Amino acid sequence: MTEVISKKIADYMKKGSWIRRMFEEGDQLKAKFGKDNVFDFSLGNPMGEPPETFKNAIREALDDPTPGQHGYMPNAGYPHVRARLAEVLSRDHGVALKGSDLIMTVGAAGAMNVALKALLNPGETVIIFAPYFVEYVFYADNAGGQARVVETDARFNLDAAALEAAMDSSVRALIINTPNNPTGRVYSEATLKEVGRLVDRKAREYGHPIYILSDEPYKRIAYDVEPPSLFHISKNTLVCTSYSKELVIPGERLGYIAVNPECEHKATLLNAMTFCNRILGFVNAPALMQRALYLDPDDRVSIDGYRRNRELFLNELTGMGYEIVPPEGAFYLFPKSPVPDEVAFVDELKKENILVVPGRGFGRAGYFRISYCVTPQIIERSLPGFKRAIDRVK
Repeated sequence: MTEVISKKIADYMKKGSWIRRMFEEGDQLKAKFGKDNVFDFSLGNPMGEPPETFKNAIREALDDPTPGQHGYMPNAGYPHVRARLAEVLSRDHGVALKGSDLIMTVGAAGAMNVALKALLNPGETVIIFAPYFVEYVFYADNAGGQARVVETDARFNLDAAALEAAMDSSVRALIINTPNNPTGRVYSEATLKEVGRLVDRKAREYGHPIYILSDEPYKRIAYDVEPPSLFHISKNTLVCTSYSKELVIPGERLGYIAVNPECEHKATLLNAMTFCNRILGFVNAPALMQRALYLDPDDRVSIDGYRRNRELFLNELTGMGYEIVPPEGAFYLFPKSPVPDEVAFVDELKKENILVVPGRGFGRAGYFRISYCVTPQIIERSLPGFKRAIDRVK
């Protein structure tokens, strides 16, 4: 049979399809049993709607009669938007950012792909920490590189010794995601600084910079601790993030790359990433969203609903016997499967019309992810099914 698509992409589709697979099975269950009788915790779609202030900012930007508001712009984004955002980020991170240190991107995924395309030579390595967002593997490959997985410890903390063992001269970048998807872990400042010192030491040893890419879409969704700024762990840090979660606008594709003001070869790197923003096909972050952001760059949604859902799920599931490391941020739980094969237990949950994602989809078998960006009523109605499933396998 004639091959229609790339063998590599066909293989990647199999490896990266768990969330999509659960979504499709959810549609089948909803068609069979009715939407209200299926408890879908598979997708990380943020809860609620954008703030009214942001909607008003969109309307105001849309009604601006100034000519050229929907035309091309500099490939790094509107200069006035970048300057305004730099003021906010300078305050939040405790560094002196300028607008020229930022590039507006098509979401965090666009930011990560732009950064890696600018940094990697063919075959070079990006370190990722398991459990990880599955698409990191594909982002590295998109840039001609390869992902190398480093395990975290039993409580999903970064392990500097494991990182050092995985380092060699092919490493050009690390991706750190805190608060983490899928675990909700917020890494401590002390641990991050230890990682930063190690990375800087290895960069001197290998004779080339090693960049830390801080993937931060959940930074504003943290409950017990304030996520540290990664700008303070290494001068070669790039923040790659989006407004998808904190403004509930994942479909609007608005994000940015912010480069540490002390970054080595900053000007060269910024020029390269601006070029890659164009040649990868993103061209620019959406003009209307940039203009709306300029009008209210500090706007955020409340995280109170996520906090309540986290507490509800944690209290109930741990009371049933599920082992869960309490998440400090994001909107996910990552329980340990009560049987070694988490896919088998995910199938047990499907018998209760409960949809979760196997941990092997995030590089950590034996666990499963629950996305709790749903109404409390859905959680409450699902609890008897969680109880029956764990009781069957004990």
